[in-house]
Amino acid sequence: MTYGLVLAEADSSAGVLRRYDVPTWLWVAFLTSVVVLLLIDLLVLHREAHEVDMREATVTSAGWIALGVAFTAVVWAILGGDAAGQYITGYVIEKSLAVDNVFVWAVIFSYFSVPNRYQHRVLFWGIFGALVLRAIFIFAGVALLERLDWLLFVFGGFLIFTAIRVYTHEAVNIHPERHPVLRFLRRYVPVSNDYDGQRLFTRENGRLIATPLFVVLVLIEATDVVFAVDSVPAILAVSRDPFVVFSSNAYAILGLRALYFVLAGIQGRLIYLNRGLGVILAYVGAKMIISEWYHIDAFVSLGIVLAILTVTVVASLRASARSDAEVLDHTGGDT
Repeated sequence: MTYGLVLAEADSSAGVLRRYDVPTWLWVAFLTSVVVLLLIDLLVLHREAHEVDMREATVTSAGWIALGVAFTAVVWAILGGDAAGQYITGYVIEKSLAVDNVFVWAVIFSYFSVPNRYQHRVLFWGIFGALVLRAIFIFAGVALLERLDWLLFVFGGFLIFTAIRVYTHEAVNIHPERHPVLRFLRRYVPVSNDYDGQRLFTRENGRLIATPLFVVLVLIEATDVVFAVDSVPAILAVSRDPFVVFSSNAYAILGLRALYFVLAGIQGRLIYLNRGLGVILAYVGAKMIISEWYHIDAFVSLGIVLAILTVTVVASLRASARSDAEVLDHTGGDT
């Protein structure tokens, strides 16, 4: 059967996550809009390399989030309330899990001393690659779950295992110098010592070689594969429809560039982030495991995820503020 046909007609309230009758024109319109948004971002908003300040990043990030949330109304109008609930829940889950990815980018950029004005271009191509990778993961995951029902328990168990690992880690733990991809590139790919503007490749002595920016891009794509292994099963616990899952992933990913410039400087203040993400992963893992016997409505899941995120952010900021106050007390207010 094609992706435009409904594969399960049972009511989702009975515990079945069904595929929706998505018209071909909706796929075409959505993919076209994604391409147009990417081109506007690359050729209009960031045609010239420049440093992205907090104001620009905040406004841009708010715009991307508004687009992602507004698309819920489109899904509701065409596919119905159940699909809309699954879309917005998947969007929020992907957005929250992507925060860890953003902090890994910060580590990579810092390690390679990438100038701020070049970071957006790297992230643009990183996002483009991430969209392709997520599409592959999503369609493969949906196909596997349709043929092998028992994989629900495997995916659910994997998410719970990942939740424990994330919950018990205090901070992003990545060492770029130890990354096998970096070791491979250094061994087999000639790389220049200096940046050449925003170029990924340059010429030295008539020979085409990679720039450090290319190495950074490859590392970012490699880390996205790792994060996709966590986030795609998490969203498949909410929806099994390829359009709903991919569109929620796509809109969440499209706004990550702006979100990076907003969050990169406040990583130390979100001290309970790993615990909040761990709880979210544990919830969606448990939801996936019990879905054969009991269905949790998408809007209920949305409320639970938003509540976890709210508690995590508020508790983190309060604890961070208390820590800053204690430091000031001990230093007598001296800087």
